[in-house]
Amino acid sequence: MKRTLAAVIFIGFGLQSAAAQNFTAAFADPAWDGRKLPAGQHCSKFGGKGATPPLRVDGIPTGANAIVVEFNDRSYYDLSTDGGHGKIGFPVAPGAISVTLPSVPGETASLPSGAFVHKRNRATGSYATAGYLPPCSGGRGNAYFADVLAVELADGKIVRTLGKTTIELGRY
Repeated sequence: MKRTLAAVIFIGFGLQSAAAQNFTAAFADPAWDGRKLPAGQHCSKFGGKGATPPLRVDGIPTGANAIVVEFNDRSYYDLSTDGGHGKIGFPVAPGAISVTLPSVPGETASLPSGAFVHKRNRATGSYATAGYLPPCSGGRGNAYFADVLAVELADGKIVRTLGKTTIELGRY
């Protein structure tokens, strides 16, 4: 009995790991190429009207009820991890295996239906804004990326992460 239970637990873990390995994100707009930020997709402090890129997410693991996208600046340590530029969430229908996440505006907590600020950016001083802070290095070539998470949310908190992938946004 003990061996059978252990085998079932191991097999179940293996299936979840395989599903998480197939979890992917790609740009849904060809203007985003992952090398250079599209024109105007930076913060208002430097004359931009930045918004999140629309993303196609595939291989959503069973049990995920949201996708949370954590935006980061690899070149600026204080905002380089854990959604330094903000975390935007999108509810996922039960059993969904693919979804296209719409672009949402930066520097605001007022997002279109189907998107929510999971956690505002950690910028300070004149860089601090509500929600997602678009790239804001002033064009110094900083490298921006996003961690895309398939999660189980309860009461607005991540209970568990079921899948994770990273997408390079580009340099600004």
